[in-house]
Amino acid sequence: MDALPSARTRQQGSTAIQLNRAAYLVSRAWFLWLLLATGLWVGLPWLAPVFMQLGWIGPARAIYFIYSLQCHQLPQRSFFLFGPKPMYSLAEIQTAWMTTLDPVVLRQFVGSPDMGYKVAWSDRMVSLYTSVPLGALLWWPLRRRLRPLPLWWLPILALPIVVDGGTHFLSDLAGIGQGFRDTNQWLAALTGYRFPPTYYAGDALGSFNSWIRLITGPLFGVGLAWSAMPYLHASFSDAARQIKAKFERAGVGL
Repeated sequence: MDALPSARTRQQGSTAIQLNRAAYLVSRAWFLWLLLATGLWVGLPWLAPVFMQLGWIGPARAIYFIYSLQCHQLPQRSFFLFGPKPMYSLAEIQTAWMTTLDPVVLRQFVGSPDMGYKVAWSDRMVSLYTSVPLGALLWWPLRRRLRPLPLWWLPILALPIVVDGGTHFLSDLAGIGQGFRDTNQWLAALTGYRFPPTYYAGDALGSFNSWIRLITGPLFGVGLAWSAMPYLHASFSDAARQIKAKFERAGVGL
């Protein structure tokens, strides 16, 4: 009977050692694990059109469904792969598929063999979230020279994307393709109609709406990485030092 508690204690001690070793390895290689996790997160939406092109409909649909919980996936605001154009206008989507302005119906269109297949994220989501791991990669080699971005900068960097997304939301209340952000007549008047009509209207690549989404996303995403990475680095480094010191005091090798 006396041997049972001792055996249990040894087993618990062995489990604790293994958990601490795992925590140490994670803390030492936290940046690699972060890149792998975020890389998978921002890479999967691009695999959906690849899988559609390969005929792997089930895995593609699964990705579209998972990311539909995070994004509206409107086809006229999404990138397309394996087609003649990287983006299509609302009119082109309606002509090729269905004449509808219902966003719930529009988002169901994933593409066709002739048009290619859409990425499972809209262009705004692509620009915003992809910029986070890219910002981290830019920060890593400069981490000893760059000071952390002050936290009060984050609301400032978030303001452009909040204004852009908020005005798009208000514009869409008038109906998809019917609001003031679809025609951008206010911008045309402000700039004296100096740019082509395709710059002001719609969401296609090269339009004002597209440019703003591609700029405001990385503006906040890179700022978020610049702000958060130094604190994550300090936290994981400190955790690794504490675990190493604990093992050294116990005379156990890592």
